[in-house]
Formats: sequence, structure tokens, C-alpha cells
Amino acid sequence: MDTEALKKYSALHPKPAGLTLQYGTAGFRTKAEQLDHVMFRMGLLAVLRSKAVASTIGIMVTASHNPEEDNGVKLVDPLGEMLHPSWEEYATQLANAEEQELQKIITEICQKAAVNQHKDASVFIGRDTRPSSEKLSQSVIDGISVLGGQYHDYGLVTTPQLHYMVCCQNTRGQYGKATLEGYYEKLSKAFTELIKKVNSPSSGEGQRHLKIDCANGIGALKLSEMEPYFPKEVQIHLYNDGTKEKLNHLCGADFVKVHQKPPRGLDMNPNERCCSFDGDADRIVYYYKDTTGHFHLIDGDKIATLISIFLKELLAKVGQTLKMAVVQTAYANGSSTRYLEQTLKVPVHCVKTGVKHLHHKAQEFDVGVYFEANGHGTVLFSKAAETKIRQLAKEEEDDEKREAAKVLENMIDLINQTVGDAISDMLVIEAILALKGLTVQQWDALYTDLPNRLKKKKKKRITLLTSHG
Repeated sequence: MDTEALKKYSALHPKPAGLTLQYGTAGFRTKAEQLDHVMFRMGLLAVLRSKAVASTIGIMVTASHNPEEDNGVKLVDPLGEMLHPSWEEYATQLANAEEQELQKIITEICQKAAVNQHKDASVFIGRDTRPSSEKLSQSVIDGISVLGGQYHDYGLVTTPQLHYMVCCQNTRGQYGKATLEGYYEKLSKAFTELIKKVNSPSSGEGQRHLKIDCANGIGALKLSEMEPYFPKEVQIHLYNDGTKEKLNHLCGADFVKVHQKPPRGLDMNPNERCCSFDGDADRIVYYYKDTTGHFHLIDGDKIATLISIFLKELLAKVGQTLKMAVVQTAYANGSSTRYLEQTLKVPVHCVKTGVKHLHHKAQEFDVGVYFEANGHGTVLFSKAAETKIRQLAKEEEDDEKREAAKVLENMIDLINQTVGDAISDMLVIEAILALKGLTVQQWDALYTDLPNRLKKKKKKRITLLTSHG
């Protein structure tokens, strides 16, 4: 380690006095102007993590659904999963270290985590569309370079795309090609295969229209790039594309979910399918207005239910004893849990809040569906289940079973198993609705939500409650 270079560069990215930050589920997030030193130091940490696991590590510069003035950073582990908990601790130590302690703390991390300093290091970097993101990702590059790491800067990408690239790279292309084209091609090919099976005349919709609120974020940019790959039957209409308004301002999945109303800038006609991404495109919620003008939100719980119905039918058709389960948190709507367990007969497991807990639990099953009510979620297939499904799609002699296996195989390819991905989840939902011939109202009517107490309480009420505490 070049001590002098570390000193010199560290001084160029000074830590504001008295600032302490904590690496949590979302990484670090705060006001953008307070993050320069954190970015530099996460560049350092990514190199150490890469050397420790002899794999490429990802760094995403984003603050997701936070206001535009904020920014943040999170590290991505080798298979596209979130940073290992023991390293969250190292991240916090490194971010909060005084300048003169930096060298010492790096040495301690190397000892505790058995980091081989002589190994090569490789880091993938991505960033969202915030005005501060480009400069902050440059600070990340400074940190990587000081410790002699190699890096590839993907520039503007959605958070799930970076997770995907890291996984592709570390599986040596088994999961896909570690390029944006590779991502677009893999997802659109699987989607096109699924849509082919839809008989347009009987489902009554030759063309499928969908209005998408992109939260004035990266989702708009990437959907525009991906649009040429979509089959002509699918017409997407982008709103809040970032050309006029601020990121996440009165729009995006979080705004729609919390306020239970449509985003600014999107006019809804009765019974039109609409959806909202969040600022870094890892969450999605759907919604529509009925003929009386009443707004209906379709959240992560209803998305998980739709996907579970579809996968359960297919698994029954292929006749395999693959074990499927849904993982939720305590924030899930009780009606969805009841519907899944009692009507669908699918086991539901409840875990602590936080994506990492959901993801970890979902890995225990052949097919694990997990969604938070806020619209962040995905489906995980075990290696054994995937191998079995791909084998049946190729070799099964019974036509019906083979066809069902092929649909499952396309679903495996369409789903981004590394992390919740708004683009991938949207295509999964659109394919299922088309294949089942369901309207957005029929989907909504699967069960009735219990009243949602998550609505932000009026300020006055909060002061009353706290003044008695």
C-alpha cells in the first residue's frame, strides 16, 4: 500500500468535522455535499472487498427515492447481492475514521478479513441521474486507483442493472453478458417468447398500452434505450422522464404509495394500467382509476400474489415437487397473507424488515417470491430448480408439461434474481397479465386490502403523541 499516495488523496477528500454516518440496508445516504470523503473511502473498501473474495465488486452512487439534493452509495457483493453484514461494519468504521487513522483502519480490516494485498482487485461503478452523482463517482474512482484497483465505469445505469452486471461478471457470463446490451437482449428475448403465446384476438388486446411514471430518474433513460428491443405489441408511454422536473418530486413509486394518489404529470383515463418506478428503478407499484374516479393502488403484496398464482399453476403443470414460498415483512397487508395461505395454499414466511432478510429467506426454497409492500422485490430460483426446469423444457416428452417448463424457463430469464428491478418486474407483470388475459381491475380484485395504516399521519397528531411520551 502506497502510504504517501493514500495521505495525499485522502487530503483531497476531507471528512467534514463531527459528521458520523452509518452503513445500513440502503448503504450511506445523506446530503450530497457531505459525501465526497465517503465516496473516496468506499472506493478503498471496494478494492479490499474485491481482494478478500477474489471477485468483482460493484459500487452504486444513488440515493434511490430520496430528494434530488441527497445522494448515497452502496456496495454490491459478487453475485449481485447486498454487501455482507460484517463488511457493513467496516464501511461504517472507514467512513467515520479521522484522516490520520485511515491507514490504521485499512490495515485492521485487512487483518480481520484476511485480505490478500497482492491479489488483483476489480470494481464496477454505476450512478443515477442526480446532478451530484458524476462528481461523486469520480471520488470513488480516486479511492479505487489509490489502492491499485482496476475499474469499469458503466456511467448512468439503474441500480438493478449494476447488480446484474456484477453477477454476470462473477459467473463468467453464465448469468448473462455484463453489458447493457446483454441485459436488454436477455430480458427482451424472454419477454418476447412469453408474449408470443398470447392469442391477441381472444384476449381482446392486440396492443398493450402502459403508462409509466419514471420519477424523473434513470428509469426513463434506460427504458428509452430498451424500447427498440420490445415486441411491437407493447406500447409504453413514459412520463416524468427527467427533462423538466426534479427527481422524485411529487412522483415516483414512493410518492404514489405513501400519498395513495397518482403522480404529478400523468393523466389517467378510467381503467388504464399505470405504474411508477422509484428514482433508481428498483421499485415498482401499479395503479388505476375506476370509472367513478376512485384511485386504486396495486402494491408489492398484490404483485407478489399475481406472480405466485402464475408460478404455482406452472409448477403444478410440470408435475415436479418443487417447493415454493412467499416471504413478506410485518408491513405486508394481512389480506394478502391470508389469500396466499388459505386460497392459494402457498406457505408465507414473515421476516424482519429489510431487503437482505427477505432475500436470505427466499434462498431457502426452490422458488422464493419476495416483495416489500413498497414494490421492491423479485423471485429466486434455486440452482437445482433451475437446472430441472431447463432440462424439462428441452427433454420432456409430454407436450403440456414441456410447454409449461418453457414458460418457466422464460420467466427465469426475465426475472432479475440479484435484486428487485422495476424494469424486469414490469415485464414479468405485463407478460402474466397478457398470458392470463387479466385486466388491471381483475388483478386488483384478487383480494381486498385491509385499511393501510402506513399513510403519513398529520403533523399535528404526531406532536400530540410525542408530547405525552
